Amino acid sequence: MLTSYTIGITGGSGSGKTYLIENLSKQFKPEEICLISQDNYYRSRDEQSEDANGVKNFDLPSAIDHERFHRDLHTLKSGGTVEKLEYTFNNPKATPKTIQLTPAPIIIVEGIFVQYFNEIENELDLKIFIEAKDHVKLSRRIRRDNEQRGYDLDDVLYRYQYHVMPVYEKYIEPLKHSADLVIPNNSHFDRAIEVLALSLKARLSYLMASTALRS
Repeated sequence: MLTSYTIGITGGSGSGKTYLIENLSKQFKPEEICLISQDNYYRSRDEQSEDANGVKNFDLPSAIDHERFHRDLHTLKSGGTVEKLEYTFNNPKATPKTIQLTPAPIIIVEGIFVQYFNEIENELDLKIFIEAKDHVKLSRRIRRDNEQRGYDLDDVLYRYQYHVMPVYEKYIEPLKHSADLVIPNNSHFDRAIEVLALSLKARLSYLMASTALRS
């Protein structure tokens, strides 16, 4: 069976998790790395909790189908493949795609709650926390939610004040203290990506050598 090294990447909304993953993935061949993102494991809209004003709150831990998330991660680590429909955040302009995940020596698990859920955290070999200043995260969130999810500015600001920040302060920020590596990202962190890529390439060489010896 393929031996894998599993990395969890978390941090607040807008901290730069997606940027890190996209640029890190470019350093590897497709068959060497697999990304499983929490963003595709949101429960359906009618299952989401509402706040006092009747607004759906997608930023609570309960918004995530963590049982399916964990099950699919375990499948990948066990050498199986996973097929999952993309979550489009109720954007009527977006057509969901079928995502096919295949096992790889390096598995990256990404999302704001990957350290929060114990069963997922226990699957991680390395825990990385990305942090950024609040105003930087808000600016990035405004651009992302407007361009990719079709939310208007008032909606983004409301959710950030009443959903995103309270959840970050209560559930996410404390996880930083149990992470193996904390990376600041207020402007750019290309050097951090370079160092991380070199470390993972060394780990990949070790995994491939170990697999060859057992075969």
